[in-house]
Amino acid sequence: MMRAALTLLFFLLLGAAQAAAPPQLVLDVARFRNENVAVKGAVVEVYATVSGQSLTYKRRGPKLFQAAATVTLELIRPDGAAVYQETVLLKPPVLRDTTAVIKNPISFQKRIVVPDGSYVLRGQVRDQYKGGTANIVEVPLVLQSTSIKPVLSDIVLLAKPASRTIADGNNFIRNGFSLTRAPGGLYARGADKVYFYSELHNATSDQPLTLRYRLRTPTATKDLVTSTGSVTGASGKPTVVSGEVDISKVPAGEYVLLVEVRNAKNQLLASQTAKLSRNPDDYAPAGAVMP
Repeated sequence: MMRAALTLLFFLLLGAAQAAAPPQLVLDVARFRNENVAVKGAVVEVYATVSGQSLTYKRRGPKLFQAAATVTLELIRPDGAAVYQETVLLKPPVLRDTTAVIKNPISFQKRIVVPDGSYVLRGQVRDQYKGGTANIVEVPLVLQSTSIKPVLSDIVLLAKPASRTIADGNNFIRNGFSLTRAPGGLYARGADKVYFYSELHNATSDQPLTLRYRLRTPTATKDLVTSTGSVTGASGKPTVVSGEVDISKVPAGEYVLLVEVRNAKNQLLASQTAKLSRNPDDYAPAGAVMP
């Protein structure tokens, strides 16, 4: 009897803790140089993802349940002024059974053009059907686009290879490539390869370049996985750097992807890193559902 009472109390407390927890928000940010050379600044691409698991579902009809979240994005200067602010209402797909283990996330993407400088990207999410505090996530950003040396943009981690076939109209399009994000850099069940996209600026036109991709743990200096590629410097536009790394034999954990660009003499011209995680026991859809 006592064991049954303790078990019941445990589940009641667990349910209360889950009910009190704020919705989960993930902000993925990539900085690119503005292709308009007359404008000194950057293009900031924001991909905000709200977990469907953390939302409250409300009955909308017989065996129909709907959740909703309000997401506010702000790009704030050091003086506290917001150069960009927007609030959107996100609704994941309707469910017929709220006990389903898998509830798809919902995402919102935005492309913002801003001058060089220091900013903070602030995201705030609220559950429309549950009271409680909002969840606030902040990402510091430094935008600098005046370098004349070869430089790589941020690395965009993808759930699918960058493709010139625009199968999903909700994806970001850069240089003719459709980019399906891997929210939070998570590679879960069934994801055996890391795909990525970046842009090399200030490359010499028609220059042959060697690409090296390295995967390692955050504190290690030894590579777990390495791969190579090649590209030719583009003329009058950024050089696309896109590739993949096989992680099928990599255990679960946190990792760093290092992308290097080298010339014919094996001299390092530019490099960039991105953090990712592998969890083959978890579930993650290949690109979140868009509103």
